[in-house]
Amino acid sequence: MSTAEEPILESTRVADWLRDAILDGVRSPGSRLIERDLAAEFGVSRVPVRDALKILEGEGLIVLRPRTWAIVREFTASDMADLDEVRSVLEPLAFRLAAERHDRDGLARLRRVLEKEKSSARAEDPITSRRAAADFHEAVTELAENRLLQDLMRSMRSKLRWGLSQHDDLIHVTDEHEALYEAITMRDGDRAEALAIAHIDSGRREREAHELALRGASDAGVKSEGASRR
Repeated sequence: MSTAEEPILESTRVADWLRDAILDGVRSPGSRLIERDLAAEFGVSRVPVRDALKILEGEGLIVLRPRTWAIVREFTASDMADLDEVRSVLEPLAFRLAAERHDRDGLARLRRVLEKEKSSARAEDPITSRRAAADFHEAVTELAENRLLQDLMRSMRSKLRWGLSQHDDLIHVTDEHEALYEAITMRDGDRAEALAIAHIDSGRREREAHELALRGASDAGVKSEGASRR
């Protein structure tokens, strides 16, 4: 392997790890990402770390602070509303085309992803289940066989994965994906499109419930801390 390739590979590795840490909730919104600390953690120089942070900035996951650090971005209700609007246009098309155009191998790949999501949901493994849920949507886009659509969806992949991770009812999401899979299998484009629209709306409600639960837990923690100080 040539030396010229190493910085690219290292920055990609660091970016992949940090992306997963952010999207899995390990690095929470508002957390600082300091170059020297990350370099020590990964055992690399600060150059690939700096390049990795630029990649994540381009994906909208962090905000760079020049010559200081980066901050994990906190997605606002407005951000998610914007995402839902775009999803409501692109994803129903993706599911319709996937139903109309899928082949046997592609359908088998989609089934494997769905089974992984189901098994991890039953095992109460939220990180694996949520990752598989995002993989399900990516696999559907591949089945649609539309390069422009794939490019558009790729540009919002990280934000989409973050949005799909904001739910607590793993089984409910899996059940909706099962119904979508069945519509694709039957080559029922109308049903796949309608279910995709309903799935986006359901995801919005799940996300709002997740946010309320987090706020409730945070408020309870503040009250508990205040009571302990009395």
